[in-house]
Amino acid sequence: MTRPISKVAPGWWDYTTLDPAILNDAARLDENDMLQLSRPGFKVSFYDTLEEFYLAEALEYVEAWQQATPDRPAGICGPIGPTEQLPLVARIVNSLGLKLHNAHFWGMDEWVENGKPVPITHPLSFARADLELCFTGIDAALRMPDSHLHFPTGDLDAYSQSYDQVRCVIMQGGQGEVKHWAFNDPPKREGPYKDNPPSPEEYRKLRTRVVDLHPMTVIQNARTSGGGNVSMVPTQAASVGPVETWKAEKVSIWQAGMHDNPFGMRLTTLMIAKRIPDSAVPMSLLADHPNVHFHFYRKGIGKVEAEMH
Repeated sequence: MTRPISKVAPGWWDYTTLDPAILNDAARLDENDMLQLSRPGFKVSFYDTLEEFYLAEALEYVEAWQQATPDRPAGICGPIGPTEQLPLVARIVNSLGLKLHNAHFWGMDEWVENGKPVPITHPLSFARADLELCFTGIDAALRMPDSHLHFPTGDLDAYSQSYDQVRCVIMQGGQGEVKHWAFNDPPKREGPYKDNPPSPEEYRKLRTRVVDLHPMTVIQNARTSGGGNVSMVPTQAASVGPVETWKAEKVSIWQAGMHDNPFGMRLTTLMIAKRIPDSAVPMSLLADHPNVHFHFYRKGIGKVEAEMH
């Protein structure tokens, strides 16, 4: 049966091309329903305050780095979006006097303009945000070597191979409105994907690469990072892929309700819990990852109902 055309961007795949029954089931979920969707390999948690939410996210950095040893270095892959956890990470590391000499960090993604990753001087640079909000705030005597900071800004093959060389304890992320982690966006509706998006098995073969961004992603990032100025947001990005994601021991997704909406948070929770992977909803592919944890700010999940403003 022919799948629907996207209501958002007809030349692309996205969640609006799903079976309407899945969309309707997701819209009906309340908070208790979401909690009950936890299953072995997929956990759903709620936090009552933003302070608790971002502190718990920051502690994942610390707990991952505490496992690093000279013989077995270890690290965490982290997002820009959210960012509120990053200054907390630096403060905790400094307070504990935690030496990070065997620890590693991977940035998930970076904007690309004119075929090249943006420089650290770009106002939207993710690497710049990581450094300014976290790493330069860590005491110099505790800080990890620069060579242990991995950003997808140069040799993407070398970036990908680093996941084989160092244990990735956790890959953190947020969820965008197009239902991605990092910039694993759904593809354009063209060529071999004109009638159907790639199969989950095919999409999972994608490594760190340069991605064409879905229009929804561009608009979202203009809203969250550029005051709505769409013209300043690049339309490509370098992004960690499913291949590297499946090398992470745990995937931890943090949703305070600022980057995706009440419907989107319910949709991916349902699809992962019920094992309904579909590459038009890239986050749903995590249904096949053995250890996924969704974290929600309770007041951020909202409701899916008609409400005029």
